[in-house]
Amino acid sequence: MRGLEQIPWLYDALFALVDGTGFLRWRQWLARGAHGRTLEVGCGTGRNLPLYAPGVRLIAIDPSLDSLRAARGRSPGTPLVRASAEALPFRYGTFDTVVSSLVFCSVPRADQGLAEVRRVLVSHGQLRMIEHVRSRGRLKARLQDALQPAWTAVTGGCHPNRETVRAVEEAGFSIEEDGRREQGDLRRFAARRNPASR
Repeated sequence: MRGLEQIPWLYDALFALVDGTGFLRWRQWLARGAHGRTLEVGCGTGRNLPLYAPGVRLIAIDPSLDSLRAARGRSPGTPLVRASAEALPFRYGTFDTVVSSLVFCSVPRADQGLAEVRRVLVSHGQLRMIEHVRSRGRLKARLQDALQPAWTAVTGGCHPNRETVRAVEEAGFSIEEDGRREQGDLRRFAARRNPASR
C-alpha cells in the first residue's frame, strides 16, 4: 500500500493547506538562500522548484517517479533525476548548496543520506533544511514513539520522532544561527560542512 507521500495529488492538497499557515514563507527562505550549483533532495511534486532565484543551477532528485512527473509540470526546465538520498548519483564536491524540505524524516537510512549530502557538497557548501523533529516535551515525545509504526505505514515512511538536527551535527555539519527558527516541532536551519570531521 502506498502512503500519503507517494500519492502526489493527495500530498499536494495537504501541503496547499499547510502553506496557508505560514509554511510557504519557510519554503521561500529555504529556496531563496540557495546559490550556485544546487541539489534539492526529495523534491516530491516540485512545490519548491519555482521558488529558486534565477541564477541558481538546480538539479532535483526524488525516488518516486509519480512525484517527478508532477514536479516536471511545475518546473519544465529543471533537470530531474530518480534517485534516493542514500545513493546520490553525483561526484564528490559537485554542489554549492543542498536543499531538503521534510525529507529526512522519511529516508530509511538518514545517517547514510546525510553522509551522501556531505560528500556531494563543496568544502564550503551549505545544507539548508526544514524538518519536523522529535518533541522536546516528554509526553509528546512518548506519544510520537507510540504512534511512529502506524504513522510511518500510513504516510509511506515518515518518522515523527527522529532527532534530525542532532543527526545533521553527527554527520559532520555545523548549524548556523542565522536564519535558524523553531515552530513547535518544526525546525529550519542552514548548516556548513565541518572541516574538522571526515
